[in-house]
Amino acid sequence: MEKSSINKTIIVGRLGNNPESRYTASGRSVSSFSVATDEYWLDNDNQKKNHTEWHSLIAWDKLSDFTNKFLFKGQLVYFEGKLRTKSWDDKNGIKKYKTEVFCTQIIPLEWKKSS
Repeated sequence: MEKSSINKTIIVGRLGNNPESRYTASGRSVSSFSVATDEYWLDNDNQKKNHTEWHSLIAWDKLSDFTNKFLFKGQLVYFEGKLRTKSWDDKNGIKKYKTEVFCTQIIPLEWKKSS
């Protein structure tokens, strides 16, 4: 029996900006956007601490079109997808890496902008 692996990520967070979209040379729609997740805890002195983690997300085709129509900065959204890491050499020849979530499902948890 062959063993399989799973690459699945779930993020519930707030959009850092409105999605940025473009079309590839072959006509595919692609959107990129950042999402923040927050973690809160009390330290040893009972002081409230927090950490914000920023995630880079990519949506393709119909999901990309959906993000452009329905997602906005500050909105709370559920994202499901898989991690992909890309690498490149910068102008000084130093290898750089970026890990992104390739979205397979997007569910807005808020539909209206708060006033």
